[in-house]
Amino acid sequence: MTVGILALVALVPIALALILMVGMRWPATKAMPVAWLSCAIGAIAVWNLPAAYVAALTLQGFVTATGILIIVFGAIIILYTLKYSGGMETIQYGFQGITRDPRIQVLIIGYMFAAFIEGAAGFGTPAALAAPLLLSLGFPPLAAVVMCLVFNSFPVTFGAVGTPVIIGFKYLTGLVETAVATGAPGVNFSSMEMFDKLVSQWATLMHLPMIYILPIFMLGFMTRYFGKNRCWSEGFGAWKFCLFSSTAFSVPYLLTAWLVGPEFPSLIGGLVGLGIIIVGAKNGFCMPSTSWSFGPMSEWDAEWTGSVSAENGGEFKAHMSQFRAWTPYVLIGLILVVTRIPELGLKGMLAGVSIPFTNILGFESVNASIKYLYLPGTIPFALVAILTIFIHRIPGDKAALAWKEAIAKMKSPTIALFFAVSIVSIFKGSGIVDAALNPNNYLSMPLALAETVSGLAGQTWPMFASFVGGLGSFITGSNTVSDLLFAEFQWGVASTLNLPHQIIVAAQGVGGAMGNMICIHNIVAGCAVVGLSGMEGAILRRTVWPFLLYGLVVGVVACLMSFVFLPHLF
Repeated sequence: MTVGILALVALVPIALALILMVGMRWPATKAMPVAWLSCAIGAIAVWNLPAAYVAALTLQGFVTATGILIIVFGAIIILYTLKYSGGMETIQYGFQGITRDPRIQVLIIGYMFAAFIEGAAGFGTPAALAAPLLLSLGFPPLAAVVMCLVFNSFPVTFGAVGTPVIIGFKYLTGLVETAVATGAPGVNFSSMEMFDKLVSQWATLMHLPMIYILPIFMLGFMTRYFGKNRCWSEGFGAWKFCLFSSTAFSVPYLLTAWLVGPEFPSLIGGLVGLGIIIVGAKNGFCMPSTSWSFGPMSEWDAEWTGSVSAENGGEFKAHMSQFRAWTPYVLIGLILVVTRIPELGLKGMLAGVSIPFTNILGFESVNASIKYLYLPGTIPFALVAILTIFIHRIPGDKAALAWKEAIAKMKSPTIALFFAVSIVSIFKGSGIVDAALNPNNYLSMPLALAETVSGLAGQTWPMFASFVGGLGSFITGSNTVSDLLFAEFQWGVASTLNLPHQIIVAAQGVGGAMGNMICIHNIVAGCAVVGLSGMEGAILRRTVWPFLLYGLVVGVVACLMSFVFLPHLF
């Protein structure tokens, strides 16, 4: 069977999920089981995978999904704990002293705060934390999750202290060493470490135009689709503060990537940028001349709201000091940093504790585990939620109510994520090198899709390389896993077409980052924490446009690097 036909079969579950959620407006709880069924049928009927093996991969997906759900639950319990302690209203009150303008608030929280959290933890944590914060400030739930998903793009290449680069490209080590040893054309690196640093440097330059374009575009998008006047220009009115914010983030972001490496660009960029723009906003620097708001809740579209909408009467009361109210988030940030930097020792200790699931249904290649102490949902989210009961002096009945409501919110995301992640497991497991399990030795489903696209693109591949990375994140829910899936493929295409390897691999890493805004896992998780379960299609219909814009801009930059700038440099 040709690779093209395999690609068409592999496309079916993706297309089906999109048609059902975006076109027919099905909730993910219904769409994802149907998409999973089509994926399982394709794996058994076309790839000739044993039904028992497909069942094992599905159970593997359930285990992996459980880890994601722990993160979602942790984010929800933080939200409800702060709600019942009065801490959230105190934070709202404090923001009134900085700015009441949602355009500036979303840059502070959805852009900078989320970038810092992405740099420290990654794996869907930023949107899960930032979206509820925006919700508490009076954002419509739909607007909160859309903005957080889209802004959680350019930090992702260097998320979780560089994991997408350091771990995501680890399978390239042998290829890099061979290229260095043979003196392959265009090789200007001498080791895998140097290659990772070069990829990081070029990736920052690919992200750079969108670091400036995206905030302005998204503020216009927000006022156009969530504003009373449905007007792009009201968002564009904050363009000066957007440029100020982008510069505050991008300078430390670029300097860290170019001088240090892939571990800390997003973490440092987000932390430094956050401090700078808060001071700027307080002092009126580059602030828009007029303020803007979403208008009264009574006039919001029904589609914008969910089951945990903030009760925003416009005025808030401080129930405690700002320091005590923010203490849970300070603790979360500190714990994430100290548990994610290997040199501090806690990362290895926490990651080494897990519940293993080996040889699922008797298949040696199908394994999974839940690293329950390393998952952010446990440490720090749930841990900090418990500590907050004492820090904020929450009565026992209110604390119990917070946990009860958080647990009740988990039903819909559980169903959606179990089947969504199971599709990922089948996709990855379909290419196993085992005559008994993959008798035709077919490529995996994602590789069949990627190889077909690259064959059609030819020398224009730099224009499309990032979209393959985005496809990987859409399917798997992770930039790191997207890089693991497609890095070798991207290297092979670069070799075949005589394109600079570091540029094409960098485009893969950038694509995996921009894919976070359309990734089903993140959308389901984001919907869960703001009470929008069942509205996944509405989110995807909005995030796909900035995704396409991002890919177009990155493609142009990658082409310029591949055919104009880089050949003259080396």
